[in-house]
Amino acid sequence: MGKKQFYVTTPIYYVNDVPHIGHAYTTIAADTIARYKAASGHEVYFLTGTDEHGRKIEQTAQTSGETPIELADRVVVKFQDLWKVLGISNTDFIRTTEPRHHEAVSEIWRLVQKNGDIYLDEYEGWYDVRNEAFITEIQLEEIMKLPEESRPHLEKIKEQSYFFRLSSYQEPLLRHYREHPEFIKPDYRRNEVVSFVEGGLRDLSVSRTNFSWGIPAPDSEGHVVYVWFDALTNYLTSLGFPEKTGDFQKFWPADIHLVGKDILRFHAIYWPAFLMSAGLPLPKTVFAHGWWTVEGEKMSKSLGNVVDPYQVVEEFDSEIFRYFLLREIPFGQDGDYSRKSLVNRVNGELVNGLGNLVSRSLGMIERYLGGVVPKPAELSESEKEIENFYRETAQQVHSDLEELAFNRALSRIWEFIALVNRYVDNTAPWKLAKQQEQGERLETVLWTLVESIRVISLLVYPFLPETARDIREKIGLSPELGAEDAHWGGTKPGTAIKKGENLFTRITEKSE
Repeated sequence: MGKKQFYVTTPIYYVNDVPHIGHAYTTIAADTIARYKAASGHEVYFLTGTDEHGRKIEQTAQTSGETPIELADRVVVKFQDLWKVLGISNTDFIRTTEPRHHEAVSEIWRLVQKNGDIYLDEYEGWYDVRNEAFITEIQLEEIMKLPEESRPHLEKIKEQSYFFRLSSYQEPLLRHYREHPEFIKPDYRRNEVVSFVEGGLRDLSVSRTNFSWGIPAPDSEGHVVYVWFDALTNYLTSLGFPEKTGDFQKFWPADIHLVGKDILRFHAIYWPAFLMSAGLPLPKTVFAHGWWTVEGEKMSKSLGNVVDPYQVVEEFDSEIFRYFLLREIPFGQDGDYSRKSLVNRVNGELVNGLGNLVSRSLGMIERYLGGVVPKPAELSESEKEIENFYRETAQQVHSDLEELAFNRALSRIWEFIALVNRYVDNTAPWKLAKQQEQGERLETVLWTLVESIRVISLLVYPFLPETARDIREKIGLSPELGAEDAHWGGTKPGTAIKKGENLFTRITEKSE
């Protein structure tokens, strides 16, 4: 029987600026899902990439004295390098300036046009340059209520444009939301989208004529394809579309699109409407996560508080950064990035919890048993409790990851780590080592500790892949996980272990 397929995507990131914490957050979350699914036996396709067209890119390039493609080429490397630093396991990295993407966008346009959903008219109204979004009168009223410094830069435009008959898809979209409640998550985000669509949809301008940096609209001189019509198609491009064989046949429709809440509307309204018009299946789920503030304040260049992932990784570690982002808040909600919280989690959970357990357990095997895993004798109730707790934890973590409840899954794993640390304190192997008649008991306790550490490496792997590999190497295992590893009892007596360096280093802040 063949493997099940699983397709997960991040949004493609706009190259008008360098990567920040929001980009890292979405991509780390997608990587965690991809690793979990792969470890569960799925064939995984994980896509990320960059969005390189649009008015904003053209303007930014002009300001910096570059051509748009020079700007894109320069910035895209920063994203690609960051994903390597963060241990991101993406299958493909798509750029919207690639010829394969031009071909896919042109084909989607033709399919939608053939269906009678594209027509020529004139657009007059406001345009949000930063977010590449057309602004309705209702949205304009809301924007004008904001403080002046918080308002997006709007341009009043009047130009000939091709329109997509979005209004024709109001009822089909609402029907899809009703019949597939899992299409938009979390539920409160679905309610927001449903409410918006019920308020009525206007036809959408899908071409521009006042700039040239984009994909030319097929058979339409002077028109470039609207950046969101272009960008959303990337999810098909990577799979080989317009060819409907190979990866497209295997992986489409996508299992999950991960997006920030600011671009949910594009993914939950425009994208399914385009796909319906083109006669293509819709993705199964669009999951919108929240935003990060920094030390309680909104992130902004003017405040100088934008979190640079490179700096965090350089000061701490990529695994620490991954852990904090996934552990700190429920995925879907807004959260606050604070140095104090990060330090507390590192010292309290990574160093005192997992790091301490691995260090002292392996240290005792080196000290008392010559660095070789012993054979367990009769198991007591305390060993059975650990085994049972692990089985429950593994099931709960599986359920949590299916729901993208990363912080809840990590909380459960650390409950198991705390239980094993208490087991060390209660059994006191250092005392057993002094009593010759307790030799078998000592060996049973230390075998149980190695086995606990082994299964912990499996549990943390999707979140902390390098840490999992380090643990496995310390206990004499291949760094690559096998499906059979998940069963309790896999630690083989006679295996040589090596304590080595500590997994994590305590962070000591300078006193003020």
